Amino acid sequence: MYPDLPLLTHQATGNFFLIAGPCVIEDHENPFQVCERLLAITNRLQIPFAFKASYRKANRSSVDSFTGIGDREGLEILRTIRQRYNVPVVTDIHSEAEAEMAAEYVDVLQIPAFLCRQTELLHAAARTGRCVNVKKGQFLSPEAMKQVSDKMRAFGCENFMLTERGTTFGYQDLVVDFRGVPTMQYNRVPVVVDITHSLQQPNQSAGVTGGRPDMIETMGRAAIAVGADGIFMETHPDPGRAKSDGANMLRLDLAEPLLEHLVAIRQTVKNL
Repeated sequence: MYPDLPLLTHQATGNFFLIAGPCVIEDHENPFQVCERLLAITNRLQIPFAFKASYRKANRSSVDSFTGIGDREGLEILRTIRQRYNVPVVTDIHSEAEAEMAAEYVDVLQIPAFLCRQTELLHAAARTGRCVNVKKGQFLSPEAMKQVSDKMRAFGCENFMLTERGTTFGYQDLVVDFRGVPTMQYNRVPVVVDITHSLQQPNQSAGVTGGRPDMIETMGRAAIAVGADGIFMETHPDPGRAKSDGANMLRLDLAEPLLEHLVAIRQTVKNL
């Protein structure tokens, strides 16, 4: 059904795959701590896993927001994680130049939701030969992602996936229409549901995005129940101290029970 993507060993295990990690490389210890814990959990539960962290955050609410420890330094940490733990690594890109640079270090280039219609950025990502994860814009319908899929194939890229991360609802909230999962799967492409960013509450007057982390498991359960191929989530040992997106991240110690529940739901859905 799908192209040969590095994460799609989930088809052999019968499980969903997981893209997870901290929002951004914020120091030299946190990403390794998070990856080791997630890898232990996913190995036990037979969940194909890719580690995600941004080496730089370009889209921030406030001019004072943390953006990263330096591009090359962050990318070197991602390459070290890739080599040390033998896991695929995912990071965001924001420009054509970044696509070429980041492709030297990671397995999957992620197109942020706000940039999903940027034709030249999609083209640049496709040219690298890397797998590409395109997040659906908060302003787009699931049906509109057909044009994104058509662009990727026109650029010679079959190794891509689409991620649902919620649709803008008013000024300060997002909603997920789970009909979008099968709708985007009609494009013959794996569909991921981002169960943390979809709970953001953006555009707060304080300049810091809010969130509803208490609803993360609800989002995950719904995503697996409707047949999502993968789950995306950001996690941190102490979200209250995270330097980016702490308001909607999952606390790391909650990852194992959450994933256990999602695996159980996946097995139930398979047996229907």
